[in-house]
Amino acid sequence: MEEASPSPKRQKLIESHLMPSSSDPMSAELQCAICLDVFNDPVTTPCGHNFCKICLKKCWDNSENCRCPNCKEIFEKRPELKINTTLRNLMDEHKKTTAEKQPEVFCDICDEVKLKAVKSCLVCRRSYCKIHLGSHLRETGLKKHKLIDPVNNLQDYICQKHERPLELFCRDDQTCVCWSCTDGDHKNHNTVTLEKETEERKTKLLKTQTDVQQKIQDRIKKIQDIKHSAKLRRRNTEKEKAASVEIFTDLIRSIERSQSELMKMMEEKQKAAEKQDEDLIKDLKQEITELKRRNTELEKITNTEDHLHLIQSHSSICRPLNIKNWLEISMKTHVSVQDMRRSLTKLQETLQEKIGEAEFKWMQQYAVDVTLDPDTANPYLILSDDNKQVSCGNIKHKLPNNPKRFDTCGNVLGKQGFSSGRFYYEVQVKGKTGWQLGVARESVNRKEKTTLTPTNGFWTLTLMKKNEYLASDDPLSLKVGPQKVGVFVDYEEGLVSFYDVESRSHIYSFTDQSFNEKLYPYFSPCLNNKGKNSSPLIITPVNNNK
Repeated sequence: MEEASPSPKRQKLIESHLMPSSSDPMSAELQCAICLDVFNDPVTTPCGHNFCKICLKKCWDNSENCRCPNCKEIFEKRPELKINTTLRNLMDEHKKTTAEKQPEVFCDICDEVKLKAVKSCLVCRRSYCKIHLGSHLRETGLKKHKLIDPVNNLQDYICQKHERPLELFCRDDQTCVCWSCTDGDHKNHNTVTLEKETEERKTKLLKTQTDVQQKIQDRIKKIQDIKHSAKLRRRNTEKEKAASVEIFTDLIRSIERSQSELMKMMEEKQKAAEKQDEDLIKDLKQEITELKRRNTELEKITNTEDHLHLIQSHSSICRPLNIKNWLEISMKTHVSVQDMRRSLTKLQETLQEKIGEAEFKWMQQYAVDVTLDPDTANPYLILSDDNKQVSCGNIKHKLPNNPKRFDTCGNVLGKQGFSSGRFYYEVQVKGKTGWQLGVARESVNRKEKTTLTPTNGFWTLTLMKKNEYLASDDPLSLKVGPQKVGVFVDYEEGLVSFYDVESRSHIYSFTDQSFNEKLYPYFSPCLNNKGKNSSPLIITPVNNNK
């Protein structure tokens, strides 16, 4: 004979009996991890965890540092604790809802004034107040009765078939049963006590709750990250706006200065032309006077009857006059096109120079403090005490075996890695005949010889044989070798650029790259070459006031 399936209402009550303290996951969310009670004036730490304000204050007052009791994160400065009003409102609403869902149970023994029940007995099928429960706690026979938290619906906790308390759970049929059921319909079934099933389900629920709590904290942390990113973006935007204003103001000044110089030059040309015109007119007037005088003499001698005088004066009157050939002299009506072209070329060169300086200055605002990571240095490399200089020696040092270390190639990485944003640093290469600089992916092969290409995770500029330059493995033609190299990276834009710091000129850029892991500053001083290349690579402070 098959046992009748419990009604939906009864099944719900059975499940609530199995998990009395875990049926409401929200209760755990509103519980302080320090006092294990519902929140009282909840506050939120910077890491996103919630505690009672007074509990957290006492915890920090009795500790040497301010540490989150949950995730153990240490805060250098004691955070200012403010009430989490959203959580407090949610807690108040939950208290009201919980109170509404749990009707009061009264003692079945009390006659006139019914006191609140503290326990219900499944054997006696009655509820007892603290006074009338005494016999169940004292008398041997009654001590064996099954007591539960007070409920009004005791009948739902009794097996309808055998009239005995539901104290077991059949895992095969997923239902609550009594001891008599195990001799009948549920014989040889996998049955356990309600307490055991409850504990196991509690464990699963707690695991689920922990997962839910972690998801909540992850999302709270993500919100904080987004807000922090927005704050940084706003700050960087304001910084770049200010830098742009400065750059364009400088460019406008340069244009105005060049325009003023051009106007001045044109005025000077005009004045010079006017002076030339005045001189020419003066010369012309003098020649006209001389010519008129000669004309008068010619008229007189031509009309004379004195033949002897005419013959004697002929040679002196007919001698050539010292005058210019005015047909060969042309008048300028415009400023020289060549002069204008020279002025415009000069202006263009000035603007190009200013734009280059503006770009360089803008880039330098992303300067970072880079230091070398000894754990990555090849055993032949020599690092300075402040980890700002590296050179190659002739002796292999005995160093701990480290998965981060370059064992084959003479490389070393910066200690600081970057997975977003922009960064810039400068390295002095003066006096060296060979070196390599740039950035490298965190996952590059550090145990074997590897070609320095973007495919292998390297974006580098190389000097070899004193005057041969390479970008990755592509040859470059540089008129003058840099004494100090600037390296600029824009992670989101996929850009790695190299600059000659002294001339503030661009050397080479890797563009449209795809970065998906941390990038580290990369250095190689190259082989010592019997002392010819012994000078160190030096990470220098960035001076953006030039």
